[in-house]
Amino acid sequence: MVKTGLDRIPFPLSKLLAHVFTQDINYANSIFKQIKSPNLYMFNTMLRGHSISPDPGNSLLLFNRMRAENRSFDFDHFTFISVLKSCTNLLEMRAGIGVHTDVLKSGFGSVLNVMNALLHFYCVCGMIEDARQVFDELRLRKDLVSWNTLMGGYLCVKEYSLVLDLFKLLCRDRFGVGVGVSVTTIFSVVSAVGHLLNESLGETIHVFCFKLGFLSNLNVVAALISMYGKHGRVQAARRIFDENDVKRDVVLWNCLIDGYARTGLLEEAMELLRLMKDHGVRPNSSTVAGFLSACSASGALGIGEYVRGYVEEEQLPLDAVLGTAIVDMYAKSGLLDKAVDVFNRLEIKDVKSWTAMISGCGVHGRADHAVKLFRRMEEEGVVPNEVTFLTVMNACSHGGLMREGLSCFGKMVNVYRLKPKIEHYGCMIDHLGRAGLLEEAYELIKGLPVERDATAWRALLGACRVYGNVKLAERVKEELEGICENHAADSLSLAGAYVAAGMVADQRYEVETARKGAGYSKIDLPF
Repeated sequence: MVKTGLDRIPFPLSKLLAHVFTQDINYANSIFKQIKSPNLYMFNTMLRGHSISPDPGNSLLLFNRMRAENRSFDFDHFTFISVLKSCTNLLEMRAGIGVHTDVLKSGFGSVLNVMNALLHFYCVCGMIEDARQVFDELRLRKDLVSWNTLMGGYLCVKEYSLVLDLFKLLCRDRFGVGVGVSVTTIFSVVSAVGHLLNESLGETIHVFCFKLGFLSNLNVVAALISMYGKHGRVQAARRIFDENDVKRDVVLWNCLIDGYARTGLLEEAMELLRLMKDHGVRPNSSTVAGFLSACSASGALGIGEYVRGYVEEEQLPLDAVLGTAIVDMYAKSGLLDKAVDVFNRLEIKDVKSWTAMISGCGVHGRADHAVKLFRRMEEEGVVPNEVTFLTVMNACSHGGLMREGLSCFGKMVNVYRLKPKIEHYGCMIDHLGRAGLLEEAYELIKGLPVERDATAWRALLGACRVYGNVKLAERVKEELEGICENHAADSLSLAGAYVAAGMVADQRYEVETARKGAGYSKIDLPF
């Protein structure tokens, strides 16, 4: 093309770019840089190429170049769709909001594909209220992609009841008849029902899937098995697994094994592992990750060790998912050294891996190690989430590291811009309570920007018991009575405050305390 001069003719040059970007984006970029006056098709081709490349940030740089060259009047819907895809992949909220403004200014707010791309962007970024606003503005123009995207967004932010409300609206809406439903729709609905633990609704959705012929789809069958497993109805899950004609791949086996493990039927889950191997289905890390989590929760270390041996026997790669599950199992079973050994051998550590190890150190009273791990995590460029901060703050609270705990809370809000939840505030109240700053803790609860619940008040009540602050303990007990029913543990804490202060407890609190039943625990020994 260079020898014959075709590289100067826009049409063949555009065709060349369109072919090359799917093979080698760097080569396509080198060609694009040699073009003196690229047209909109060429710009859009490169925008799309960068949006699906390992570095979608180049798409935003190119888009800004188009702006700088005053080419905004040339934008079409392909331009915005590619740029929004890059914003979605990068979770670039500010850039995406800016593109939304450009969409409206350019008059493309009426183009359904562009608005669906915006809807997807807001859902992936967790800006679900903005996503709902875009959805509502579509009015009668929304299609099934619009409905499915918003359902998936609600599912991601764990608004499961809203998924069902949207599904009902789709079925009830007279325009929804023409839209219909798809496998994606049903998958979102079944997943939501599984989390809501509504057995009767689950059966209704199962019948709905049968009538519409969706039981031949592998993803729907897997979702139904997972749903029944979460409801504790493993026999129903097993019936679907055995009676369905679809090819049983590793996903179906994983859903069934997870259901048995989640219900506490660990030996039956072990048998399924062996049966899976007999059927020639190779397991993956997800096969045993849920199993190990169930072993951690039940204290079944012996079974957990068996599963660890199974992992080595099958030569499963120790990825972040599987490694995190093993670390969590050992840490919760009291074997911190083994947990540390597995953690150090992980080549790729994600935020969940770090959080599990930090939590393990905190549970074993190694608060200083938990803080060091958190700092090391930041140094290695892993961004902590809300759960990470909660585990670090808990470790600091129980280890008496008040300054470090307060520092983590400040970093969570000011550096990472994460919104604290009631659990984080409860941890801070526990910090202040352990330090004897009871009035400060009380004022913090009263001024919480989130809805107060019993967790924070009980943390303060426990601190009042330790320091014998009867006056404040009585105020806290009144607050607890106003937001929840009387609990024997609350009366026990108040009575303890009287004892610590050398006073005689109120008779009604002694009666309530006497009703408290004895607690017990159990653990499976590894021999």
